[in-house]
Amino acid sequence: MREAPEHRRAAAFDLWPQAALLLDGAGTMTAANEAAEQLFGQGLSMLARHTVQSALPPGAELAALVDRCIAENGAVREREVEIEVLGQPTFTADVAATPLSDGTILLTVHVRGATSGVDRTADPAGLRSVMGLGEMLAHEVKNPLAGIRGAAQLLKASAGAEDIPLAQLIVDETDRIRRLIDRMEALSGDDPPERSAVNIHQVLDRVRALAANGYADGLALKEQYDPSLPPAWGEEDQLIQVFLNLTKNAAEAARARGDGRGEISITTAYRHGVRIRGADGATIHGGPLEVRVIDNGVGVPRRLRDHLFEPFVTTKAQGAGLGLALVSKLVAGHGGLIDFESEPGRTVFRVLLPAAPAAALEEAMSA
Repeated sequence: MREAPEHRRAAAFDLWPQAALLLDGAGTMTAANEAAEQLFGQGLSMLARHTVQSALPPGAELAALVDRCIAENGAVREREVEIEVLGQPTFTADVAATPLSDGTILLTVHVRGATSGVDRTADPAGLRSVMGLGEMLAHEVKNPLAGIRGAAQLLKASAGAEDIPLAQLIVDETDRIRRLIDRMEALSGDDPPERSAVNIHQVLDRVRALAANGYADGLALKEQYDPSLPPAWGEEDQLIQVFLNLTKNAAEAARARGDGRGEISITTAYRHGVRIRGADGATIHGGPLEVRVIDNGVGVPRRLRDHLFEPFVTTKAQGAGLGLALVSKLVAGHGGLIDFESEPGRTVFRVLLPAAPAAALEEAMSA
């Protein structure tokens, strides 16, 4: 028997790795997940008896954020908000208040770890739990996805010669998304990618085609490839996802210039002798294949640079802040490394990946 949608949503709310509260239109708490119970402790009973605004000290930042969300009926996010529920220790967190379709408000509280910086080869904290929620939502996506694929096939059958490649692109992408969803349903955060020898330039050409016909339309797209690059050792769909996310972010940054001169460049190179120390501090990976995604946009704000690959960190008002966290996880799963450098007018994301071993190349050639 299939579980009712409201039960799945309730389970997802409880499983969410960050503290989350549901408030009514007046700011009174109506529900809290397990993470919120642990975070607020005895202070949660204070929030339950009063509106959030009245349970906080006068002039509290959190109360002002909830008031703004109610008044504007729009999502409000603030970083490093000082929170003090009466009678409880003060702590600092990133907070988001989001109005939902039923008139309630979802208030999420993300407390950062005590350590600074980011281990970009490790699985970012909380991401594994977030991805676990995808299993509950997967079947909600599959039905409309099948409709999109069917419509694209009908369009392809009646399209002119110049439009057939675009219709086929839609079919290919819906198939790729379906494969991603299938894997997500059985996802274990520790499962390694199913790697094989992958032509990284074919991956990048696919990403470039999607960018040119979608989110990067109107921007200058350039590439500079090293034609002697050997195949990468990776899973093609995951690598497509990595570079789709990076180029989409680059396109948004370049478009934010506002002068119509936005530009994205993708380059590849072979870095002899490059080695990467794994998340366990001991394993050494070869990572000589370098891919750079470069934009001439506004740059990454300094306040976000140390936390850019953590979940829920974003510069976008409507963003979830999961894109770069997912990229970091996928690259780490390939035994690779991602880093970046940024200043106004030039941001470079660099991905280092291992080359396919000789045995994999022989198998690919024989196949």
